[in-house]
Amino acid sequence: MALTGLDIFKKLPKTNCGECGVPTCMAFAMKLASRQAEIDACPYVSDDVKAELSEASAAPVRKVTIGAGDYAFNIGEETVLFRHEKTFVNPAVFGVVIDDSADEDTITAKARAAQDIEFERIEQKLRPRAVGIKASSGSAEKFASAVDKVAANTQLPLVLMADDAAVLRPALEKVKDRKPLIYAADAGNYQALAGLATEMGLPLAVKGATLEELADVSDKVAAAGVKDIVLAPSSGDPVESLKDLVQIRRSALKQKFKPFGYPAITFPGGGDADIELAVAGIHLMKYGGLIMLNELDPARIMPLVVLGQNIYTDPQKPMQMSEGIYPIGDPKEDSPLMVTTNFSLTYFIVSGEVEASRVPAWLLVMDVEGLSVLTAWAAGKFVPEKIAQFIGKSEIAGKLNHKKLVIPGYVAQISGELEEEMPGWNITVGPREAGDLPHYLKSWSAN
Repeated sequence: MALTGLDIFKKLPKTNCGECGVPTCMAFAMKLASRQAEIDACPYVSDDVKAELSEASAAPVRKVTIGAGDYAFNIGEETVLFRHEKTFVNPAVFGVVIDDSADEDTITAKARAAQDIEFERIEQKLRPRAVGIKASSGSAEKFASAVDKVAANTQLPLVLMADDAAVLRPALEKVKDRKPLIYAADAGNYQALAGLATEMGLPLAVKGATLEELADVSDKVAAAGVKDIVLAPSSGDPVESLKDLVQIRRSALKQKFKPFGYPAITFPGGGDADIELAVAGIHLMKYGGLIMLNELDPARIMPLVVLGQNIYTDPQKPMQMSEGIYPIGDPKEDSPLMVTTNFSLTYFIVSGEVEASRVPAWLLVMDVEGLSVLTAWAAGKFVPEKIAQFIGKSEIAGKLNHKKLVIPGYVAQISGELEEEMPGWNITVGPREAGDLPHYLKSWSAN
């Protein structure tokens, strides 16, 4: 059972020194209990207490870091089954598998594609994050050559996939500084692969034909000294794989079953690209940590990373755009000017309808802490005085030959007061629904 803030406080030195960055030991204890701080921040706690509290405050699903430097990523560290209970912590990651038996041009092309694919949405960079190299050839030399080729063409973290330690070792020697994930230990090879992982300080994936076997291998690998473990449930059936992933997560969170207290790696591909896409989406939601695909077609990876962005956000913090001026369709000085809030969904709906109208326009996005128009108005954040201050601060007037501002139809009641706050400006009320914007804009005139 997790320790409470009071339980933790009893074990702290109670100096109230503030060197941890928190004024009192009690406040620090409360932060530790809610996993908002690390026990290492206290310079005076004993090693025994540090070890005890680190264990007690650890997330039931261990955090595992794959890769090194700017491209490294974390998976695991989850504490809830459902996002709305609190939040998911580390976003699921997508990668691509490259076969070492492919020709050099194919290996190079797939590695570069993984490196180059990137999308921007709500001011976040979305992209695949890992490249796996599979030792289908069974040759240590051929595998090492493929790993070398991939490493030269991408900076993304690597997953080295082979069952034989003798095949893995030469390749690992080349890229061990990049902290790749070793895949995968099973009932037959776990001793050799656990030895490699501990020797080189690398994370190790474990697999089993059944959940019972998976738990057994995980337990043995942990006993061999491997701390960073990734679970690889091996069912190829979409329904069974979903059941396995849910059982693993529930066992870790609800039963505190340590052999399953690690993130999962999955391989949703089964030969059909459409099925792979659908199953990857399922694994993203429940509960894959690293999801390895056979191909990285941008048209297919984009909906997956966008879905991931939507799922792995804090439900208590609305997704929001930065405040500022957003030109849509190369607007000119006589183009319409509109204002809205920085709630991301509001922005995407409004900007999408403006683009669909083919009428170039200026869209002012006002920071209201990510609230929608009506919510922001009710909270006193999207009101005439503040809108007028924002318009003046934006200096948008210098880009226009008119002073006509379109406000959302849902706040039509503020138009008169807003005109008083903005002398010389003509405040017009736009449609209540964004879907009516194309018709409205086509009839809009600066005169």
